[in-house]
Amino acid sequence: MSVMIENLDSVADRIREDFENRNSVRDDALHRTRELIRLSGNAIRASHRDEWNEARDLLKQADSLARRILKALEPYPDLRHAGYTRDALKELVEAHVTLALVKGNPIPEPEDLDATYPSYLNGLCEAASELRRRALDEMRQGNLQEAERLLGIMDDVYDIVNGFDFPNAITGGLRHRVDQLRGVLERTRGDLTSSLRQERLIRALHDFEERVGRL
Repeated sequence: MSVMIENLDSVADRIREDFENRNSVRDDALHRTRELIRLSGNAIRASHRDEWNEARDLLKQADSLARRILKALEPYPDLRHAGYTRDALKELVEAHVTLALVKGNPIPEPEDLDATYPSYLNGLCEAASELRRRALDEMRQGNLQEAERLLGIMDDVYDIVNGFDFPNAITGGLRHRVDQLRGVLERTRGDLTSSLRQERLIRALHDFEERVGRL
């Protein structure tokens, strides 16, 4: 063997060991991030059913799982910032923010959730879009004041995230989600406007019937 590469076997052994460890951690992280996404989504769905105890319990499970994932990935920063990890943390942010906004509570900050800024902003954006479903439910129940409150929150979030005019490589594809939020926001505004007009019409007809009845 050439003197110049006589230590190559030991180098290759170290690299192979690192790759084996890294691959094992990666496989485990993939499995756990899928579970984290599931727990976060179920927490949001529970909140839409007003099952708040279940929603909070699911979020606690999700938080615990996220901490375990990030702890395992500490030796491998590249895996910590891999797409599947960012997406899972985005879903966790979305769940926390959605529940907070619906209940009128302060939203958690990125550091509270160990989320990177791109994951946080994208999760915030998706949480605002998620409020459309809640707003529509409130409209169907005649709670137009609450629907207006939710629409106002969606407007506020849109104004904030729309101000991040940076390349997608930095924001994690935020521009696409901001564009989606704009469409969701306008549809919700149109639905609420129609509901308010219908309510005013019904009220006007009711007042008219009362006046006729007094004649």
